[in-house]
Amino acid sequence: MPKMKGGELIAEYLVQEKVPYVFGICGHGNVGILDALYDVRDKIQLVSPRHEQCAGHMADAYFRVKHKPVATLTSTGPGSANMVMSCATALSDSSAFLCITSNVPTSQHNRAPFQELYKHNQADFAQVMRPVVKRAFQPSRVDMLPLALRQAMDTMVTGRPGPVNLDIPYNVYQEEADVELPPASNLHRAHRPGASEADVAEALALLAAARQPVLFIGHGATLSEAGEEITELAERLGIPVITSPNGMGCIRGDHPLALGFIGRNGAYPANEAGRRADLVITLGTRFDDRSSSSWHDGYSWNFPTTKLVHVDIDPQELGRNYAPDLGVIADVKVFTRQLINALPQRAQISAERYSPWLAQVQGWQAQWEAFVRPHFGDSTNPLRPEFVVGTLQQVLPDDVILALDSGVHHNWFMQFWQARRPQSMLNSWGYSSMGFGVCGVMGAQLAAPERPCVAVVGDGGFTMAPYVLCTAVELNLPVVWIIWNNFAWGAIRDLQYGLFDGREIGTAFYKGQSGERYNPDFAAWARAAGADGYTVTRPQDLGATVQQALKNKRPCVIDVHVDADVRPPSTGTWQLPPIPFKEPVYGKPFKA
Repeated sequence: MPKMKGGELIAEYLVQEKVPYVFGICGHGNVGILDALYDVRDKIQLVSPRHEQCAGHMADAYFRVKHKPVATLTSTGPGSANMVMSCATALSDSSAFLCITSNVPTSQHNRAPFQELYKHNQADFAQVMRPVVKRAFQPSRVDMLPLALRQAMDTMVTGRPGPVNLDIPYNVYQEEADVELPPASNLHRAHRPGASEADVAEALALLAAARQPVLFIGHGATLSEAGEEITELAERLGIPVITSPNGMGCIRGDHPLALGFIGRNGAYPANEAGRRADLVITLGTRFDDRSSSSWHDGYSWNFPTTKLVHVDIDPQELGRNYAPDLGVIADVKVFTRQLINALPQRAQISAERYSPWLAQVQGWQAQWEAFVRPHFGDSTNPLRPEFVVGTLQQVLPDDVILALDSGVHHNWFMQFWQARRPQSMLNSWGYSSMGFGVCGVMGAQLAAPERPCVAVVGDGGFTMAPYVLCTAVELNLPVVWIIWNNFAWGAIRDLQYGLFDGREIGTAFYKGQSGERYNPDFAAWARAAGADGYTVTRPQDLGATVQQALKNKRPCVIDVHVDADVRPPSTGTWQLPPIPFKEPVYGKPFKA
């Protein structure tokens, strides 16, 4: 066997697995692998953003668009500690990347060298990462690397995807051993388990007994790339489809059967259908608090009165919040195709059977449209939120990849955005980390260089990660950041107003004691970094400015001043116990 340094082995393995990018930042703890990456620079590009958290968000978003993982590389100590947020974000949303962190040399373990965590165990950084990754490996010798690398790659993509940590002592990068590259991983041979014949038959029996069924789809549907099958099933039976944010686009958002999101900031037809359904077939979703109105009966769902078929590749999610009548461990795409293929066995399962139910649903869609649509044309200064969402829906092309950050703007997009393609609406849903959309959009652009990539981010979120402009300019990425500028941590300010009698502290941005609203000149900030920058305060300027930014194909920031006093109309509820929950603004709960 040839003698190889650990760093060379890692670099060659990434080449073998066709990993095109390593997102990372140099440090003394990982300088030992940089030369090995230099030697394969024609096959793997090292991209260095200005913050490690950004590297993780870029890798996360890359996977969400491409469904193929890349790697990150960080140094010992603070550099790797900055990966905790991005790994937690990816783990919460079932997104995968190989997180390579560095540690102190093995000869210095437990001697308290520079940046060692040693209070409870020597070189204990892997313990920091364990709660936020699918698996943590810590090979301490070069001859341990081949197995760790293969297992790490397989673990990332087998079953429910997730980030994996490979924590490597500095000396392992530089030491040599007689080693060979490990065999190829399962990265390019996805495992897709299906349901048993008995489970398919039971699902059909529940459909045959139902009169008011709905499909509820989530990120599991997106990850299995089941959009074609889900759309076919919905159209064949005339069944409405409720969608979580990470499932949006599996069925086109403008499809007549697509009801949108459910929960407090969901669409009225989705909540009304969810709480009145007699059967819910959920495909790759978790029933978290926001999509379940904090599990209050009658606001979004009515389990156990409503029958539940819960399909997920992760057995831990079955029955986490609602006990299913039928729990199925299967890939969503495979299960949906099995169900479609078995439909001829049950002649009574037809669109005709469910047509009265669909007519009801269409009535709720018409009511909701009549309630919300007038505001989409309002011409106000500052701009009304519905106008911003509606204008972007009109001017952005169907193949746009939209990366959203955490904030009140996300509530508006959950309620009204219609994603037209799968893997095209990127959300930090489970962990809701600020910075995901700001940084992740660059990873999305590298994953799909031929498609327009736009991030809609809050003013608070953007000021957490403005360094993204440096990376975009360095790489000439034609990313457009649209800043939803309401001069506040708007989502939290609205909560504070609503729950504490209109009082506000610490949630809005002021200059000194004057009470004057304050934010930087974001457009000037962008131009100072070498990007394009525009400020939009008039509604008539928004569409043309966005179109010009896309045409220019350069990094661009568009600072849009949005009315902070208009809030999304709640159609479900959400609770922060023990504070009482609010009743919907539009619609009423229904107890089955």
